[in-house]
Amino acid sequence: MTADTDSDLQHPPIAAHEPARRSGSIVLVLLVAGAIVAAAVAFMTLGRAQAQPYILGLLALLAMVGLFNLFAFAAGIIRFADRIADDPIMRPIADHAFDGLAVTDSRGHVVYSNAAYLALTGAATPQDARPVERVFIGNPDVSEAVFRLLKAAREGKRQQEEVRVAGSDGAHGRWLRMRVRPLGQSRREARYAVWSIADITRDRERQEDVFQELQHAIEYLDHAPCGFFSVNAAGNLVYVNATLANWLDYDLAEIGNGGLKLTDIVSGDGASLLTSIVPVPGEVKTEVFDIDLRMRGGKTMPVRLYHKLAFGADGAPGASRTLVISRARDERLDPQRAAEVRFMRFFDHTPMAIATVDKSGAVVRANARFAKLAQSLNSSGAANKSILSVVNERDRSHLVAAINQAAEGQGDIAPVEAMLDGAKERWGQFFVTAVEEDEREAEAAIVYMLETTERRTLENQINQSQKMDMVGQLAGGIAHDFNNVLSAIMMANDFLLNAHKPTDPSFQDIMQIKQNATRAATLVRQLLAFSRRQTLRPQVLDLGDALSDLTMLLRRLIGEKVKLDLVHGRDLWPVKVDVSQFEQVIVNLAVNARDAMPDGGKLTVRTVNVPAQDAEKFSYKGMPAADYVRIDVIDTGTGIPPDIVDKIFEPFFSTKDVGKGTGLGLSTVYGIVKQTGGFVYVDSEAGEGTSFRIFLPRHHPEQELQDAAIGAAKEPAEAKRAADLTGQGTILLVEDEDGLRSLNARGLRSRGYSVIEASNGVEAMEALEQKNGAVDLVVSDVVMPEMDGPTLLKAMRERNPDLKIIFVSGYAEDAFDKSVLRDDEQFAFLPKPFALSALVEKVKQTMGPG
Repeated sequence: MTADTDSDLQHPPIAAHEPARRSGSIVLVLLVAGAIVAAAVAFMTLGRAQAQPYILGLLALLAMVGLFNLFAFAAGIIRFADRIADDPIMRPIADHAFDGLAVTDSRGHVVYSNAAYLALTGAATPQDARPVERVFIGNPDVSEAVFRLLKAAREGKRQQEEVRVAGSDGAHGRWLRMRVRPLGQSRREARYAVWSIADITRDRERQEDVFQELQHAIEYLDHAPCGFFSVNAAGNLVYVNATLANWLDYDLAEIGNGGLKLTDIVSGDGASLLTSIVPVPGEVKTEVFDIDLRMRGGKTMPVRLYHKLAFGADGAPGASRTLVISRARDERLDPQRAAEVRFMRFFDHTPMAIATVDKSGAVVRANARFAKLAQSLNSSGAANKSILSVVNERDRSHLVAAINQAAEGQGDIAPVEAMLDGAKERWGQFFVTAVEEDEREAEAAIVYMLETTERRTLENQINQSQKMDMVGQLAGGIAHDFNNVLSAIMMANDFLLNAHKPTDPSFQDIMQIKQNATRAATLVRQLLAFSRRQTLRPQVLDLGDALSDLTMLLRRLIGEKVKLDLVHGRDLWPVKVDVSQFEQVIVNLAVNARDAMPDGGKLTVRTVNVPAQDAEKFSYKGMPAADYVRIDVIDTGTGIPPDIVDKIFEPFFSTKDVGKGTGLGLSTVYGIVKQTGGFVYVDSEAGEGTSFRIFLPRHHPEQELQDAAIGAAKEPAEAKRAADLTGQGTILLVEDEDGLRSLNARGLRSRGYSVIEASNGVEAMEALEQKNGAVDLVVSDVVMPEMDGPTLLKAMRERNPDLKIIFVSGYAEDAFDKSVLRDDEQFAFLPKPFALSALVEKVKQTMGPG
């Protein structure tokens, strides 16, 4: 129910408890003023003496009137008129307002109410006006709202409530909007509260009508025979109708909660097509796409999309309006449509990026893979306009020439290998073919593109591996030959030392030769470590104890500016490594880390067990899943630039100044770790430091404990025999280096042995025949012309199964081919270069007591 004009006429706007209004008259003021002026003129005509009593009497009268008015004003009998209250415009506005207005004092009494308030509250006269809480007392639908309004009125706050009042006669109820606010800002005005009541039933009914219409529209859209969705700029689905949700087997509530993205319902790279539209500020574009949508279970369905997208003034895309038409039925009903659908599915799902271009290289049509490639290379959309922007400027001319050949109708155009334009180095191979002559106006060529980045990376890795193997073979071959030379030098040096006393003038020169020969042997071991052909003497080792023993050495190496932090893993598994070679690995990495931190920093050496299931998660190539012990050597230095990180394990590669490094440090690390059966990887970023991660295979020590016990039992006897290096017996010495063979034979003869010399395996067999097999020991080189060492051993064992043999070689023990030997074949091994004492000790040990 609402107030109307008839109510205003029936109830004149008279405020309750308001005093009668007083109004003044300008005529009366003028009459009083004229009387006073006339009296003054009359008194002037009478003369001063005669007029004086009358003047005094008039003044007394005026004084008495003025004094009476003062007392009346003080008593409140007289008051000055309020100009605002008497404003002929403001007062009728409140009186005739459409909304009901009422003013209550601090006690809740109504001191003013307009006609609309009386009509809405059912009051007959202003004296019957009741405050809001009394009007709606006992109405449970309104009481809570009224309570909140009263609380706000007492606190001097504004409050608004909308309530529904049920009709008393069972008719439809009405909606009321009730507001309360303080009358003014001053303390006196704040004691009054202004209440307003408005009937908003019609507004509510109109809102409900609009809502119902909207509900009907949504229902029609949800159950339309085609799908509909909207996706925002972030790729999130903000709306999907029920038809499309049913097609895709999704719950509509799940989609409405923002649980799906465009990429979740679009198969393959189809989403790239929808996001590849080139933005044009202020324009609205509609594109048609034939793609496959992906259902919840993974199946696909062919659809045609009418994708409408509006761009803002800044070119930013808004939410799309996309109509979805299923084409699955076309495959069954229309063969021509089915062929079209099959072609579009092939066109979009092929792993090759395909685009048709005009003579200038502008893209006319493209498949989803090309759209995805374009987005990954150029986010500004330039790649969607021209295929030339995909290619790096360095190779762009080759693709332009191929497109020109296709535009002229030429066939058999050679593929173009070109670098792609982007932040990272990527490569692609372009195949360009011509289109039919009548279609060359719009499309000059079809361009197929395969990204070859991974293939080139793999080729580079293979080439790098082959290069490393070739360098390793070269280094190993050089080291083998050099070991023969060093063995001769060291053997001759031993003879000179035995022939000269320390007091001789030339003794220091001989010692200098020995020291330099030892340094050369160390360099050769580094080369053999890189080529993985050095001799290792592995033993079971606890890495925690080994690193603890290295602590003092590492602190001296890295200096005071670098802080060393050793972090040992708990219950480390044992590993089997050569102790000295492992120490060399850690020392080389620590020295490199020190050089990378000239201003100081932190070097962390950390150990941890890596179970097979964890090793399987690593993305390191070439490392099988197994149990490992990992050693991390981490520094906070300058890091390794990306362009040289793949070269750091190459021999003789160094970033240090000339004379400050051999370039063999990291190559030695690589070779030792690889020969031990482990793996080494590097993670580095320029300016952020470097992390070397070494994975050594876990060793199971059960068998090694038994072997160690046997060796320990023999050790005292062997040590006792090692003191006496003389002996007796016949030794067949086989060596293809004449000088080295002569020196070895001389040294053995000086210890009491009878020596038969042979330059190769054939001569050795002839000598054995001449002696009828009466040889106590064979000392043979491994690599020889005509007949190598393993072949010689096999032939000799056929004549004498108990024949003892010592192999000497510049390669490692496991570097030569053992395929010709039986698995149970026994032999001793002595790596080159060796001193005279090492040779005779090995001979004595192998021949045994006698």
